[in-house]
Amino acid sequence: MKKGILIKYGELTTKKGNRKFFIQMLQQRIKQVLEPISYTMQKDLSRMILILSLEDLPFALSKLNTVFGIHEFDVTTILEPTKEAICEEVVKLSKSLSFTTFKVQVKRSDKTFPISSMDFAKELGGLILKNTEGKKVDVRNPELLLSVEIRSHQAYVYTNSYQGLGGYPIGVQGTGLLMLSGGIDSPVAGYLAQKRGIKLEAVYFEALPYTSKEAREKVIQLARILAKYQKEVKLHIVPFTKIQEEIYKNGKKEYTITIMRRMMYRIMESLCKKQHVKCFITGESIGQVASQTLASLEVINQVTSLPIIRPVSCLDKLEIMEIARKIGTYETSILPYEDCCTIFVPRHPIIHPVLEECFQIEKKLSYESLLEEAVENTFVLKIQEEKEDKFHDFL
Repeated sequence: MKKGILIKYGELTTKKGNRKFFIQMLQQRIKQVLEPISYTMQKDLSRMILILSLEDLPFALSKLNTVFGIHEFDVTTILEPTKEAICEEVVKLSKSLSFTTFKVQVKRSDKTFPISSMDFAKELGGLILKNTEGKKVDVRNPELLLSVEIRSHQAYVYTNSYQGLGGYPIGVQGTGLLMLSGGIDSPVAGYLAQKRGIKLEAVYFEALPYTSKEAREKVIQLARILAKYQKEVKLHIVPFTKIQEEIYKNGKKEYTITIMRRMMYRIMESLCKKQHVKCFITGESIGQVASQTLASLEVINQVTSLPIIRPVSCLDKLEIMEIARKIGTYETSILPYEDCCTIFVPRHPIIHPVLEECFQIEKKLSYESLLEEAVENTFVLKIQEEKEDKFHDFL
């Protein structure tokens, strides 16, 4: 009898011919996060099991909680797949736990096991009632859900289940560049892109002296939070001051944000090509501000042929804020340090820009050389994940 963590893949099991690749990527990420400890890994196309010491269990659970591609993970006892061994463990476990109502569920993957799943669940429930006092079966809302899985080579008995992050392992979709401002939306967009298997690099447009060093530190902290899902995030810091000043001096005030976003998109495309990246990601939510109306997005999109991923495009602000709180970016995002998207906002920004008007404005701007200069002077910070020492929440 051994202790382990049973990992269930969830969505990865729908990948058919590509399933092995997805599981291999998940295995690599798990190895990365569990590097400090010793364990044994067993895996097949539907399950993964980690066998490790009890003292390493809290650390492993906390780290698995940062791995995309896991649907559920369970602290389990690993047994010989025999009726006697399972019955003995179920009785022992039920005596050690505090509960009043319970339910037993059995999944019998090995059809050579001599008892059906339903009949064995009833038998195990009877054993719990016989060997404990004051317990009741409740199949709808039990205090204790005791699960048994029977496979050909071993059986698992567990009660402690943790919901995984779901999605795909980081990297299965390649890399994307995230436009990371200091606001609420873009870190959430980054997190949701990671959940779909996109490894992130981030881009921050900085307009010193109009933006502050504190604003940069704020973005670094947001990148650090996102880094816990992939160990490190490269943060590209783009000097954007000259471009903003050029737009503000020579453009139409109501078009300031529209032209600024078009310039940003041009820079994003250049950086993507330079880094051999497949797409870029934004925190735009349809209709939330003037530059995010459908008319504005159509005009802004015109400057690039790359795919633009907008994970929060159809979420309202309250939904985005809820995710931000969940992933721990909200308190940092609301710190009062302005980014370059807020410092030159006109009183009445246009919500239905005309593409031809943008062409006419941009003809007056000497932007080509400024864009080249901004890309050339972009520098990169490697942001490491924040180290955490508290694992008691997962016991």
